Amino acid sequence: MSCGEPHETDCSEVLDHLYEFLDSEMPDVDRDKYKQHFRECSPCLEKYGLEEAVKKLVKRCCGHDDVPTDLRAKVLGRLDLIRSGQTVPEHDVTATPQES
Repeated sequence: MSCGEPHETDCSEVLDHLYEFLDSEMPDVDRDKYKQHFRECSPCLEKYGLEEAVKKLVKRCCGHDDVPTDLRAKVLGRLDLIRSGQTVPEHDVTATPQES
């Protein structure tokens, strides 16, 4: 996605790191850079608003469920595979292997 306008920070970079921004998991200097981008780019601001709304909805609806202790590690591992461009297994890597 791109608005077609030149920005100091490219739209694809902003969208690739959107969840890090939403979760406040990036240095302040990068957060400031992304905030500036959102002020300049309405398509990215719209995407940010949508993802923020989804995150709030999930938290409201699912925020009290017990989560298996190893699920976070499995999900983060899968995200690392996706970010690195490696082939992601078609099977659900978050599922517990079935015993034979």
